[in-house]
Amino acid sequence: MSAEEIDRVSGQRTTGHEWNGITELDTPVPRGILIFIVVTHAFALLWWILMPTWPLGSTYTKGILGYDLHQSADQAVLNNAAQRASWTTQIDALSYDEIQANQPLMTIVKQTGRRLFGDNCAACHGIRGKGNANFPNLTDGDWLWGDGSAATIAETMRVGINSAHEETRFAQMPAFGRDQMLSSTEIRAVADFVYSLSHPANSTPASTQQIAAGRDLFAANCAGCHGENATGNREVGAPNLTDNVWLYGGDLQTIITTINGGRQGHMPTWSGRLTPTNIKILALYVHSLNVSP
Repeated sequence: MSAEEIDRVSGQRTTGHEWNGITELDTPVPRGILIFIVVTHAFALLWWILMPTWPLGSTYTKGILGYDLHQSADQAVLNNAAQRASWTTQIDALSYDEIQANQPLMTIVKQTGRRLFGDNCAACHGIRGKGNANFPNLTDGDWLWGDGSAATIAETMRVGINSAHEETRFAQMPAFGRDQMLSSTEIRAVADFVYSLSHPANSTPASTQQIAAGRDLFAANCAGCHGENATGNREVGAPNLTDNVWLYGGDLQTIITTINGGRQGHMPTWSGRLTPTNIKILALYVHSLNVSP
């Protein structure tokens, strides 16, 4: 055993270890760290005694407080359901007009609807409902089906469009070129006419004859769905072609592509995937997007 040595500079005792002429001081652990270690170990021991802690095969130590996280979570779910029931019962019982006239209830509808929309609809329609490529903008008041009322929106959500639901709304734009119903020359004439409806500047003396031919072809092939004035038919989901609001694009080349190859959109049925209450909330929320500033 080596004799005790004192460092000449600090005056502290050394451990007796030396590396390349450097000796190691025998510095004690700071009191604060010792206190911290004692307190944390005491807290851990107390926690083991009070709370569920150690696994024991198929069970675990319960702790003397009897705290159960499963029961706590179940109770929180029950409390939330009870709180939610206080206003969902009103939504179930009231008409769309009555709910829309109830400002406190509409505040809840908008908050809940925003979350439902983000979880179920935003992937296609965008988080703000303004649409993505080939998916409609839900904020511009331009509707393919019905009058845009909350009840009509709810019905579209319930049955879908070209969906698997037995009552689905069905709509399809024929492929006039692919199925050889019109020649390429005729398709171009119809496209020029349709384009001129929302772009009057396209009607020039040089294009008058072409547009007139397209008008005749439109009357013979397209007016049955889109109407004689091309203002659409919301009973069959045929869009208004005069308002410069386009689902697939309103430039001339895209119109030609649409007439040639046809279109068939898809809106899934949310019946069975969302509760009737949630569908009602979503419909009210989507309707509010058209009237909110």
